[in-house]
Amino acid sequence: MRHIRHLAGAVALAAVVCAHPATAADKLKMTVGQRGNWDTAVLHLGEKAGIFKKHDLELEIVYTSGAGETLQPVVSGAVDMGFAVGTHGAMAAFVKGAPVRIMAAEATGAADYWYAKNPAIKTIKDADGHSIAFSTNGSSTQSIVRAFIAEFNLTKAKPTATGNPPTTLTTVMTDQVDIGWASPPFGLKEIEEGKIHIVARATDAALVRGQTIRVNVVNADTLKNRKAVVERFMQAYREAIDYMYSANPQVIKDYAEFVKVPEAMAKRVRDDFFPKSLIDPDEIKGLNPLIEEAVKLKFIPALLTKEQVAELIQIPPRKK
Repeated sequence: MRHIRHLAGAVALAAVVCAHPATAADKLKMTVGQRGNWDTAVLHLGEKAGIFKKHDLELEIVYTSGAGETLQPVVSGAVDMGFAVGTHGAMAAFVKGAPVRIMAAEATGAADYWYAKNPAIKTIKDADGHSIAFSTNGSSTQSIVRAFIAEFNLTKAKPTATGNPPTTLTTVMTDQVDIGWASPPFGLKEIEEGKIHIVARATDAALVRGQTIRVNVVNADTLKNRKAVVERFMQAYREAIDYMYSANPQVIKDYAEFVKVPEAMAKRVRDDFFPKSLIDPDEIKGLNPLIEEAVKLKFIPALLTKEQVAELIQIPPRKK
C-alpha cells in the first residue's frame, strides 16, 4: 500500500511538472570576428562563467576571419547578430539598405598592430611599395590600412586581405605579404623571439584614437521581433565584461586555455593592451569624425543624416 501511495505521489508530481514545464532558453545565432582576441572573447568567457545561461540565453557562435564574413550572414538573416564588425563597414551596409543595426560598441581605440619580418621596414613610413595586410573587406583593419595610406602618403602601398592573425602570420613568414597585422596575444611570442617587429600600431592612425572602430550589429528583424531578448542579451553581455575585469582568477585561466597561451601572457594581454574602456559597449565614440572618415575613405557616398543615425544606432539601455 505504501508503494502504491509513493507511486501515486510521483505520478501527481510528474503531472505538475508537465503542466508547468521549465522555460526554454532563448536561442541566438551569431558570427564573431577573430576568434581568440580578448575583445571578441566576451561571449566565450561569459558562457564559461554561466552568465548567458543565467539570463536564459543559449548562444550558437560561428567564428569568422573578419568583418566581411561576419556581416554577410547578419544581412541575409542566417544569424541574429554579428560581433567585431568595422564601424565603417556597418555604415556602408546600412546605407545600401541592408537590415543591419548597431546594438553596441565593440572596440573604442584598438590594440591591433602591424609588423614585418624584413628589417628594412622599420616603421609604417617605410611601407610604400610594400603589401600591407588587413583581415577582410569592410573590416576595421581595412579602414586603418586605408588611413595609414592616406595619412602617410603611401601611394604605392598594396592593401591585401589576409584573413585572421594566424593565417596572416604565415603569409608574412613565407614572404607572401610584407607587413602583417595582429591583435594580442597573436604574434607576441614571435616578437619576443625576434622573428618579427612592430612597425605600426592602430593608434598611429588618427581615425582610431578615441573612436569606436568596431561595433556589434543585429539583424533588423531580430531587433524588431525579439526586442526583449536582445535587451536581455545586452544585460548579460555587460555582465560578462564586468566579470572579465574582475579579480576572479578563473577568467584568466579560461582565456589562457581558449587561446593556448600561458596564463602570464593571457593576463598581460588584458592588463597591458585592453583597458576596460576599450570594450565599453554603451557608446559609439567619435561618431561625427567616423562618419566623415567613412565618406573620405569611400565606404559611404555622403554624410549620414540625424534620422539615419537614429535608425542605425539602437543600443539597448543599461538597466539601473
